[in-house]
Amino acid sequence: MATLNNFGDSLSIQPSDTPGINIINEQLTGVENYGVWSRAMLIALRAKNKLAFIDGTCQRPAAGSLTLNQWERCNALVLSWIMNTVSKEIFGGIVYSTDASTVWKDLKEQFDKVNGSRIFAIHREIGGLRQGNLSISTYYCKLKQLWDEYASFVTLPSCTCDTARKYIDHDHQQKLLQFLLGLNDSYVHIRSQILMMDPLPTVGQAFSVVSQEESTRSLLAIEPPPSVFYSSRNKVDERKDVITCEYCHLPGHSKGNCYKLVGYPPGHRLYKPQQFRGPKKLSKDNFKPRRTSHDVNMATEVQAETFNPEVINNTLAISNTPIFTPAQYAEILKLLGGSTGHSPTEPMANMAGPQPWEDHGDW
Repeated sequence: MATLNNFGDSLSIQPSDTPGINIINEQLTGVENYGVWSRAMLIALRAKNKLAFIDGTCQRPAAGSLTLNQWERCNALVLSWIMNTVSKEIFGGIVYSTDASTVWKDLKEQFDKVNGSRIFAIHREIGGLRQGNLSISTYYCKLKQLWDEYASFVTLPSCTCDTARKYIDHDHQQKLLQFLLGLNDSYVHIRSQILMMDPLPTVGQAFSVVSQEESTRSLLAIEPPPSVFYSSRNKVDERKDVITCEYCHLPGHSKGNCYKLVGYPPGHRLYKPQQFRGPKKLSKDNFKPRRTSHDVNMATEVQAETFNPEVINNTLAISNTPIFTPAQYAEILKLLGGSTGHSPTEPMANMAGPQPWEDHGDW
């Protein structure tokens, strides 16, 4: 007689055994995923100790048996677990069933169709699978899933004879070559190193080596190379040696040859040549001549002797050219009480020479 405390009996029920749970994540949709679904269900039912309810080992007790009620409870649990893992279309065909083993056999007859087209499709997916933008781990998991699905269709030898061992070794070698073939070209060097090993490693060992290479590259991509720090230090040292102007605070020149003080040379985009406009009279209202220190001293001396607006206007009517006219020079000498010994209209040769304001930059 089975009891609830006998954990090794198929009729025992654990507190976690409830009809509303999904014991696997895969949902049966048809022929395309029946192999994966059935394998996952077998593993889960074995863990729940309910595998006997679908393989026919635990039969329905006779009427009046003391274990009939317990068997019906366990059978209902297995039925609910199967219904929770199928699509709505398949669910409608099994909802009225009362025996879990019968439902399992019906699903196997309907969807367990191992044919050449499915095996061909798996081979095509394995041959066309490439790493691309996938990580090494994701690429390997997808490839391994296809291998496992193919192994569920093809029965491999389980004996320990030499022929079976050679067949298994050949199968492992094919998986290794398929894994290396799908890697990106950036792993060509590590792939060559793996193929040069004697004996060849298993596909799991090759995955471990390539995965370590991927981790190393990720670390190198995050940490900047030492040359970056070296070049940065050189740039800082070079900046320390650059001359900086004390007037405009720009590097590359000193205050003595700053264009903003001495003027821009011809050919520079900011160069403005002086244009001769001739002398012009200035009125008292707009008396704003451009004067040098020499002009200011001269005007001060004139004003100290006498204040005559006409004389001052005629004396300091200076345009952009630094040359006095003969009339202006004669008026200035009269005010100062001097004489040149020449007529007012006679040009003065020495006045055409260099003037005090020349060679003083922009004025």
